[in-house]
Amino acid sequence: MRKVFLFLAVLYNSILLSQTVLATYPLDLKRIRENDQILNFENNSTHEVFVFVLSQGNFTILKYNSALFLNDQFTGPATYFNDRSLMGYSFSEDGNPTLYWFSEAAKNIIIVKYYFENKTSKALKFEYPNTTQPIVTSYQKDNSFNFLTQDKTEPKLILYAFKNGIVEEKILDFSPFTFSDRKTQPQTFNQILIENPIEKMEPGEYNPLSKTISKTKMYLLSDRIILTLDQNVKKTQLFDINLSNLEIKEKNFVQPTPKKPARSSNSYYHENKLYQINGNEDELLFDIKDLDSQQSLKSIAVSKTDTILFKNSPLLIQRDNYSPKELKNTAKFLQHLSGLDMGISVFKNKKNVFITIGGISKATNQSFEGFYYPDIETKTVFFESIWDKKLGFTTERQQPLAIDKIYLFMDKHKEIALESIMKFKDYSILGYFDTTTKQYTMLKFTDGFE
Repeated sequence: MRKVFLFLAVLYNSILLSQTVLATYPLDLKRIRENDQILNFENNSTHEVFVFVLSQGNFTILKYNSALFLNDQFTGPATYFNDRSLMGYSFSEDGNPTLYWFSEAAKNIIIVKYYFENKTSKALKFEYPNTTQPIVTSYQKDNSFNFLTQDKTEPKLILYAFKNGIVEEKILDFSPFTFSDRKTQPQTFNQILIENPIEKMEPGEYNPLSKTISKTKMYLLSDRIILTLDQNVKKTQLFDINLSNLEIKEKNFVQPTPKKPARSSNSYYHENKLYQINGNEDELLFDIKDLDSQQSLKSIAVSKTDTILFKNSPLLIQRDNYSPKELKNTAKFLQHLSGLDMGISVFKNKKNVFITIGGISKATNQSFEGFYYPDIETKTVFFESIWDKKLGFTTERQQPLAIDKIYLFMDKHKEIALESIMKFKDYSILGYFDTTTKQYTMLKFTDGFE
């Protein structure tokens, strides 16, 4: 299913996609193969942009300066990459990139550093206890590469941080804390993560409902991790993890209480505030709480007979990849929402705070003459809300984000292959191989109407 993005560019047939071409580079890719990859990424210290191309048993690294002029390149055989997937990257203090290649079969990571000065590379193998520590997620932060594993036997997460040729292991111990399931019955930390895998929220970006309906979310801050658990409909259990001293602080945020039991609930952390929603077919409750004091900053209750006054879009329903349709009233919206996995997403630009509230159905197994078939039809209901930075309602006109325009552009251009998206300065870059012109292309996309 195509992700539902903020402001849903599919609604805006009037959007002008007058994107700017930032750079092109000829690539002799005769045909796209399964293991071919292209990744563009930025050195956060120098703001140089690197493009890594893996194809047909060879690799090419293009190095652009901060003004996106090509100033170096590095080509060689793909010696270490057979049956491996690219997990991520880091940069050393000398400015050279290191890439991390994972093998599902070998259960290890090959680390390759590329030296542009003499066009050489150096590889080493990183072994970790993969049988007892499955990988939960991986990410880049401050030019380091990090991946998080879960201990199968103990209530612990283990973070491996790679920087300047050194790996640091950090054990996050949750044994001092207690946990409960949806029915408030005792449950172990590991059981919760098995049933509700951790979903990493992308910092500084819009995270779509397809991600934010997760009951277990991880937020990356400066030298901190926020972990939220929402499997219990009555509260959000939040853990503030200090990565310097590995101290873990627990806070419990009670969900607003509906008149009838909530069918679903969830939360979203954003800039030291916790946004909570829950509800049923009769009402929708929405709270914003301060993380430090845990006091409510704003509390909204909407019944099925009310008009949602803080919405800046219609109440919309979308099935699979078909165009969204408008729901007639709040009662219809809540009727659909109450049967879905509820979620909320919060994103801020220089002017406003953008909030998406909605829900998505999960695929279920359908029985037919004794056989079970996956029901892959998905249903999404949602609306958008635009607030000022003091959490006041606005009547702002909806405008598409850069990511909306990127996905609309890709839908309209079938010549795009091996695409990669990155944030750079105050805009977004879509990098891809153009199968028609046989070249790598970087396009610039900005927020708002052109």
